[in-house]
Amino acid sequence: MTFDKVLDARGLACPMPIVKARQEINQLQVGQVLKVLSTDRGSVKDFQGWAQTAKNIQLLAQETQTENGKEIYVHYIKRTS
Repeated sequence: MTFDKVLDARGLACPMPIVKARQEINQLQVGQVLKVLSTDRGSVKDFQGWAQTAKNIQLLAQETQTENGKEIYVHYIKRTS
């Protein structure tokens, strides 16, 4: 998936991946995509909930990758307004 910026939130516990993502998404132009990397398993549901309540973003995709034996949760968020 194509994206415009990466936010590395690995090692941060809830709610910091969402807090950081909110700050970053506001820096992007409408239509741009933010890729967020997180090691917090709870971030999967957190990002889904944020996408349902926020009016200026769309959650495009989520995936799980394994890096050095650790799960990395990847979220792609598009700024819509």
